[in-house]
Parts: sequence; structure tokens; C-alpha cells
Amino acid sequence: MSESSQPCDPYARLGIVRNPDGTITSDRTKFPRVPPTPDFVVSKDFKVNQSKSTWMRLYAPITAPNGGKLPLVVYFHDGGFINGSFDLKPVHGFCNCMALKLNVVVASASYRQAPEFKLPAAYDDGLHALKWIKNLPDNGWIKTYVDLSEVFLMGTNSGGNVAYNVGIRSTEEDLTPLCIRGLILLDPFFGGQERCESELRHVNDQHFPLALTDLCWKLCLPDGADRDHEYSNPRMGDRAGNMEIMLRWKVIITGERGGAMIDRQRDVAKLMKENGVYVIEHFTDGGDPNKTETMFAFMPSFIYSSPPLEFFF
Repeated sequence: MSESSQPCDPYARLGIVRNPDGTITSDRTKFPRVPPTPDFVVSKDFKVNQSKSTWMRLYAPITAPNGGKLPLVVYFHDGGFINGSFDLKPVHGFCNCMALKLNVVVASASYRQAPEFKLPAAYDDGLHALKWIKNLPDNGWIKTYVDLSEVFLMGTNSGGNVAYNVGIRSTEEDLTPLCIRGLILLDPFFGGQERCESELRHVNDQHFPLALTDLCWKLCLPDGADRDHEYSNPRMGDRAGNMEIMLRWKVIITGERGGAMIDRQRDVAKLMKENGVYVIEHFTDGGDPNKTETMFAFMPSFIYSSPPLEFFF
């Protein structure tokens, strides 16, 4: 167990100020942001919904074949549903590298965040982003470079949770010509009322103590909901025992052995497998300096391959 030298103030860690009148204010201006870049990958910003101030940054490798089409990865950033943005420097660098290394087009979508906008606002925005892509004109950037029959939803941490829930919601919509092929959940953020062992081992973790995860859920879940809400705990709700909607997808879940979320991630993988979903688990040791490079090394085989036929019947 990692021990913190001082008690953690989870509000301060999230950049949130508690006001005397009981309200809270979040400051998202302290993180470095970067514009689109024209390097080995061309990127460009598009406004998705003006009334909700949602955006999308598209990335296309300049080596994209003339007349050829590439898979599309729709990516949702991390930040515990509270912080983060599609144009933060680390997010931009990751998506830029992903487009280049995986030879895909990346659509990095923004979404409204708590505490101002509680769930399901982020899921609504993610689904709206897919509809926005669907309705682009035929001469648009995506229609030019993308094979819309090969779409993957991807997210890191809370973004993995968004990708999971947007994927479920997408099955209830006609998104033709988009065809979602699978989910890529990177260290996804899930929870539950009963503490799992990996959470208890990290109760005083220096980087992300249990009090911080609890606050994230408190601020983002609907009023009156606890961590056993279906947005947090996939074993709850109507779809926990019925995942037929995902049977033609392939799913990969990554995480760190010994990490605070590893038991949750393994349980979600187990739940999907119990329902017949094709799932690959890729768990690595924590502190691996080559973690991103390792992921980019195995990800192309996941994107460009098909699940075994037995998972279709």
C-alpha cells in the first residue's frame, strides 16, 4: 500500500474550490493546451455542438493512401469526468502518435463534465459526436479518409467508461453508414459500493487515493445515486445479464496489475465474457516506461483482425 505523507484534500487535487455558500467552482484553465498541428499527422478542429460547446479534433496521417480508406478511432479523454480536454497537450500528443503508429484516423471528442454537467451528459455528447460524424457531407474530411464500416470507440480512464456507455447507447440508434466494430478501453474507470481488494490496497495512494475516486463519483453521478448506479457499476441495470448488443464486437481492456482499478476492470471483462462477448485482457506491470509503445505494438493486430467465428454463433 502506498502511503501519503499528508492527508489528501480530494477537492484541491481536482482543482475544485468549495465556496462559503456551499457551491463549488472548478478551474480548468491551469492545464496546458495546444492547437492542431501539421506535422507527420494533420489535425484539425471542428465544432460539434455550439449550444453545448463540444468540439472534435481530427487526426489523419499524411501517409494515408490515395483513394484508400482507414479505420476510425473515436477517442474520449481521461480526467475522472471532472478535468481533461481534447486539446490538452498530453491528449493531443497521444492521439497524434496513435494516428501515426496505428495508421488510423482519430476523432478526439470533447464532452461536458461534472460537477456542472452530471452523467449522462458525457454519454449524450459522445453519442452526438457519432451522429455528427454520420451526418458529415460526402466531401468532408472523414468521408474522404475513413472507412466508416470500421469504427472503434476508445477511451482512457473515465474516457473508457464513456466509450463503454456510448457504445451501448449507439446500438439503439441508426448510425448508418457508421459500423462500430469494437471497444478499446484503456485502464477504464468503473466503481461500486462494496470495496474491492485493489481499491483497499490504494486507500492512501499518493497519486489517486480512494477519497479522490469517491469524490469523482460523487460529483459526476446523478443526484441521489451511489456507486452501484449502472453508470459506475456495469453489473447493475438492465444490461448486466444481457449483452447481445455487443456480441459482434471485439473488446480489449487494459490495466495495470496492482493498480487500484484492476479488480474492477477484470470484473467487467468477466461480465462481458459471461455474456459471450469476445474480450481480450491486456494487463501490464505498473511503472512500465514503455507502456504506450507496447500498446501501440499490439493494437494494430486487434484493429485489423476479426474475432474467431465461434464468437458469432
